[in-house]
Order: sequence, then C-alpha cells, then structure tokens
Amino acid sequence: MEYRAILEKAESYSDDISQFLRDMVAIPSESCNEKEVVLRIKQEMEKVGFDEIIIDPMGNILGRIGNGSHVIAMDAHIDTVGVGDPEAWAHDPFKGKLEDGVIWGRGASDQEGGMAGMVYAGKIIKDLGLEGDYTLWVTGTVQEEDCDGLCWQYILNENILPKKPEIVVITEPTNLNIYRGHRGRMEIGVTTKGVSCHGSAPERGDNAVYKIAKVCNEIEKLNDRLTDDDFLGKGTITVSYVECDTPSLCAVPDRGYIHLDRRLTNGETKESAVKEVEEAIKLAGVEASVEVLKYKVASYTGLEYETEKYYPTWVIDENHAGCKASVDSFKGLFDKDPIVDKWTFSTNGVATMGMHNVPTIGFGPANEIYAHTVNDQCPVSDLVQATAFYAAFPGNYLKHIK
Repeated sequence: MEYRAILEKAESYSDDISQFLRDMVAIPSESCNEKEVVLRIKQEMEKVGFDEIIIDPMGNILGRIGNGSHVIAMDAHIDTVGVGDPEAWAHDPFKGKLEDGVIWGRGASDQEGGMAGMVYAGKIIKDLGLEGDYTLWVTGTVQEEDCDGLCWQYILNENILPKKPEIVVITEPTNLNIYRGHRGRMEIGVTTKGVSCHGSAPERGDNAVYKIAKVCNEIEKLNDRLTDDDFLGKGTITVSYVECDTPSLCAVPDRGYIHLDRRLTNGETKESAVKEVEEAIKLAGVEASVEVLKYKVASYTGLEYETEKYYPTWVIDENHAGCKASVDSFKGLFDKDPIVDKWTFSTNGVATMGMHNVPTIGFGPANEIYAHTVNDQCPVSDLVQATAFYAAFPGNYLKHIK
C-alpha cells in the first residue's frame, strides 16, 4: 500500500476537510435537531463523488463507496450536546473558528471531526484507486448524545443496509489512538413513597425525601464495592439527579426520586446491576421501587424508536483482524507504534458490538477530554492524519481476513 501517497493526498485536502468541519460546527445540531447538518454532509458527499447516498427514516445519512463483498462501516454521530453558558466559551461555539491550527466550537471533537475525515477518506480511496473487494459505508448518525447506539439499533434491526457490516470503525475522539472497547452503561430510576402532611407537624406524615436520602448514602458506598477490570477499569455508580413531589414548600414530600448513572465493566450485567441497587435499598432500611429507564423521543424526522437505557459493555480482541488492520494502518502511515486503549465514555459501539456482536474498533481525531466542554476543539493535523487512516484501513482489513 502506498502510504506516502495516501498521506500526501490527505494533506492536499487539508483546507477542504477543515472548511467542511467548520461548516458543520457552525450549524447547531443538538440531538433530534440534526436535519441541517445532515443536508450539509449530503452536499459534501455529492461533491467528492460517493457512489450512493441514503437518508434513512430516522434521519441518519449513509454514503457508499464501492460494491465489494466485504461490508465495512465507518461511523460518526453528528448530533451534539448543548453549549451551556455561551459566555463561558473563549470562542463562539457556532463559528468553527480556525486559530493556530485548531478548529474550535461545539462538535469539533465530539464528533464532527470524524465525519469530515471519513468523507474525504472516501475521496482519497477513489483518487488513488484503493477500491477492492469491499463496500464502505460512511454513516453520519443521529441522537447518539441522547441515546447512544439507538441509531445503530435502528440501522441493524431494520436492515437499512443491504448487508450487515462485518467491521465497524467508530470515529469518536481517541487522540489518534486505537480504542478497542469501553465500559457499558445503564440508567436506573429509584423511587420512594411517603405520606404528605403540613410542614408544621411533620410527625403526622412520612417524608419520602428522608427515605431517598438513605438510599443515596448506600449508593455512595456501593460504588466502592463494584468490580474492577485490568483493561476497562472499575464499574461505577453515581446519583446524577434528585427530585421530589410535594404539595407545597410548607408540606412533607410524598415522593422521592433519584436517577443513577451506572457504568458497567467486564462481567457486570443489567441483571447484576439492578440486584445491587435493590440490595443497597435493603441496607438503607426503606422500601423503594427500581426501574431500568426507557428512551422514546422522536428524531428530527418524527420517527420514535423506543429502547431500554441499557448499553452493554464491549471489547474487541487485540488479535482480531479489525484491530490488526488498525495497527498496520497506523504503523504504515506514521512509522511508529500506536497506543491501543479504550474510551472512558460510551459510544455507538454499545449497539454495533455490544448488542449485535459486529466487531468494532475506534480511531478518531481530537482528544476526548475536550468533549462536552467549552474548549471543544480539533487540531487540523489530527483531521489530516485521521483521514489518511480511514483511507488506508479497508485495504489492510482485507489483507487480514484472507
């Protein structure tokens, strides 16, 4: 493989890739409001010569290069979180400012940079005649920030692609490292019930907040007892939201509620996590109900696709063809050994590999520490290198499956 030619091509498109990312950043695209950025991606896919472009009923955009027998998918979610307080940003979050070789703004790192690189990798594949016995699908997926993996549950469950991929490359930020998994997660709700009464005589009632407070204390202790894993790290649980129902601010609350963010390491399951919460409630000495929450919110097209908020842990073996092809692509392009690691956060891999057992690997521009922050950013040099990697990967993958 002519790695030098791939790198030179990627470098030659540096301005185009950068401008494409800046254009996407300038379009507000929070979850369920991605239509305009999807249309901008479609425009760029048409410009560089994709063979086929689909926008599915959920609103995901899928572009095809080639028509070979081995199906490879590369994915970037193109929705973002909100910006929070605009005054906290040093750079306008919707300008896509380019300064000192870095593009700033919401979505630059998480993860429209990956989208820009994938699209121009498709152009390089065509420019250099790198097509082979593979079909490459480049996907810009929606609602990931709201519900990671929902988009790929839909794509795979509803057979949106003519043939199921045999490998998926997730382009979430990895700081140009190769990531081969991450912890799973789930969202759990705990509710306590009480009896309301006038606040002047609380002994007449049964305060649901006191009960949920006892549960909170046990959840904090539970976090210290959770399983650890040499590669993925420790499972965690935390209270991320608290609320109560009360007739007035002069009354005893009759309902307490906490939302739990549970991160699952190797060996932990939905069932084991629920059981642990139930045991924590027993230790608190109160009665409470426990539920795994559900997500049912319409996409920008109006489609609702309900799912449970359980997102499984996944890891790809370092000897898998997808991992080896990633290492070969990196070494060939950059003449050094890559760091092979894992994400701290969750990605669409919870659906591709966690739910559907489609081998999944990660490689993306930018550093994940800037995701969801007011310093959201992506270096142009990362964009160029990631673009080259995406162009080289399919050919190397074919070598490892022969």
